Amino acid sequence: MKNSPFLFIALATLVFAGCSSGDRPPLGSVSGTITIDGLPAGGLIVMFTPSEGRPAAATTKPDGTYTLEYTYGVSGAKTGTAKVHFEWPLGASGPPIPAECGSNSELTFDVKSGSNTFDYDIKSGKTDEEAKPVD
Repeated sequence: MKNSPFLFIALATLVFAGCSSGDRPPLGSVSGTITIDGLPAGGLIVMFTPSEGRPAAATTKPDGTYTLEYTYGVSGAKTGTAKVHFEWPLGASGPPIPAECGSNSELTFDVKSGSNTFDYDIKSGKTDEEAKPVD
């Protein structure tokens, strides 16, 4: 059987490829724009945490846009209701994130299969004169 090694490699590749995506729950793509007091919130972490399973996260670009990742290189978030919260990375600073949008957030979003858009304007509690662009 000259083709046995080739056949074995081909079958092994199919089995491992199937295993890597077979344990993944249904995902929906989620993207949008986050602002703080109407200004782009660049560098902010966006987290979608389902009641069970892995959270999805993204860091906003300078213009406030983001696309969630379920795992490295896999876009999306688990379908169903997820708690949404925002935080600054360690060592970063920016306008304050109010408790209702921070790690104790009660903000939720229902992720559906397919494409989802979640735009949100965080109200920091600062006056218009105190609010400055976030990079």
